[in-house]
This record gives sequence, C-alpha cells and structure tokens, in this order.
Amino acid sequence: MDLTLKINGRDHRISVDPRTTLLDALREHIGLTGTKKGCDQGQCGACTVHVDGRRVLSCLTLAATVQGRPVTTIEGLANGEALHPMQAAFVKHDAFQCGYCTPGQIMSAVACVQEGHARSDDQIREYMSGNLCRCAAYPNIVAAIREAAPQMASMMSHA
Repeated sequence: MDLTLKINGRDHRISVDPRTTLLDALREHIGLTGTKKGCDQGQCGACTVHVDGRRVLSCLTLAATVQGRPVTTIEGLANGEALHPMQAAFVKHDAFQCGYCTPGQIMSAVACVQEGHARSDDQIREYMSGNLCRCAAYPNIVAAIREAAPQMASMMSHA
C-alpha cells in the first residue's frame, strides 16, 4: 500500500504492507531511528510518538491509520540546534541512564505537560506510568518534567 506520512512537518511517501506499524514505518522505511522498539507489545512506552499532538504507542498503531495526520517523533522536538525544554531538562537532571527509553520518556513527558498532568510529582508519576525505565531513573525524570513544565507553559502561551 502506498502512503504519505507527515512526519515532523515533512511528507514521506512510502510503500508498505498494510499490516506495517507506525514504529516499523518510522524506523525501517523512513530512517528515523530515534523512536525505539522496546517490547513491541505496547507495555513499555519506548515507542511513544505524537499523532495529532497526542501521545500514541507507535508499535500498536498501523501506519495506514495516520496518513494525513501530523506525527511528531523525538527527532522533531528540537528547533534546529536548540533543544526542546524537556530535552534540555532531561540532560540537566541526568534523567536517563542507558538512554534506550529516553525518546519515549521525553515524548510522553511533553504530552504529560501539554495534557495538564504535571501539577504535582504524584500526578507526573501517574501519567508517566506507561513508560518504563529499566535503569530506574524515575526520580530524575520527575525532576526534569517538573523543571520543564513552566518553560513549556511559557512557550505555549507565546504561540
């Protein structure tokens, strides 16, 4: 099946099997390998991307279902060389160890803030619970989200 996917503001024309997941389309057909394949069963969150501004598990999403809808991956968060506030906060707070889950964590963290679920540490933990970190960097992830949230709110109010 021929698809045109709008990834990070650019159209990508690909030809895939109708059963191809968004994750596999991103990694294998478009060459955007920032989104990670963790469990491939929707349980770890490593494959989290945004579709229509909402977080989705790309391993459970068929590529064909997002045709014509804007998709943002970890590669699309930064503004040129300037890191997104959440990316910068993750670096500052060492909110990663091995880094494998980090792209999905950051994409979920951005959505968590945009959804209005970053008002307390408990709320952050609850709304980030679908993203697993085998290295247990959870306290640093919460600290990064707590720091980035007001910066993101400032960005959103100026948009």
